[in-house]
Amino acid sequence: MDNIQRIVQGVLRFIRQLFGDPQTAVGTTIVLLFLFLAFFGNALAPYGANETGDIPVSAAPSTQHPFGTDTLGRDVFSRVMIGTSSIFQKAGLGTLLAVLIGTVIGLYIGYQGGWIDEATSRVIDALLAMPALLLALVILGVIRNLSLEQGSLQFLLARNSVLLVIAVVYVPIVARVVRSSTLEIKTREFVQAARIRGESLGYILFREIFPSVVPTLVVEASLRFSYAIFLVAALGFLGIGANPPTPDWGLMVEEARGGNYNIAPWALNFPAAAIALLVVGVNLMSDGIKNIVQKSE
Repeated sequence: MDNIQRIVQGVLRFIRQLFGDPQTAVGTTIVLLFLFLAFFGNALAPYGANETGDIPVSAAPSTQHPFGTDTLGRDVFSRVMIGTSSIFQKAGLGTLLAVLIGTVIGLYIGYQGGWIDEATSRVIDALLAMPALLLALVILGVIRNLSLEQGSLQFLLARNSVLLVIAVVYVPIVARVVRSSTLEIKTREFVQAARIRGESLGYILFREIFPSVVPTLVVEASLRFSYAIFLVAALGFLGIGANPPTPDWGLMVEEARGGNYNIAPWALNFPAAAIALLVVGVNLMSDGIKNIVQKSE
């Protein structure tokens, strides 16, 4: 019970600190708003994502259609709300997967050192040398070729291709950050004491070193999430992250550009604004988390 109370008190103190700074409070509020839409946007949207019916085509923003309608007569406001779920599923879960895998790799190679650290670090450096979007395109190309074959594994890869791309692209970055922290933490006395006691490798990594890595990891995870949002939107814009008529924000921007922009500019402006607003909110929240972590050290 005492441990649970300490955890609850720590979480409440962290929340108070987040909302104690005006900029951080604004960023956190924006992220929470979009998170709420990710869970309930589909139920709250006044129209279906691809509903047309009697809806006017290319109608300007109005009380009935706050964001207007696109050239197919679909309500842009509803599509932006419903598309929030896709962004959080792909960028959020992809970032979470990258953090989990990258943390394990970073802890292990940082603690073990030697040739294992050297060899893995060179692979990480090679992956980091490639631009994130280029690496994502290469991985998606490989997955797409695999999905042409029949089989449950290939089907699973195709269904979760963007999520897997986000994970693979950001695992090396997270691993390098965690490795850097581990190299310093493993020299501390409490880690040396655990080693002398004969504790297992898993115990030392996750009970002794990992808690000291968490503050840095939280900041890094929030930064990766903001970059993942841009990457998901870019892949959707290129037409390889989502297929029509999915209400993906990047795909909505791609569909509304060109000649369609002159007809219904709001169909591009509002999903683009949603992308920008969410990224700004995540960055403001990330800066606040970074300041909190620095003050606690």
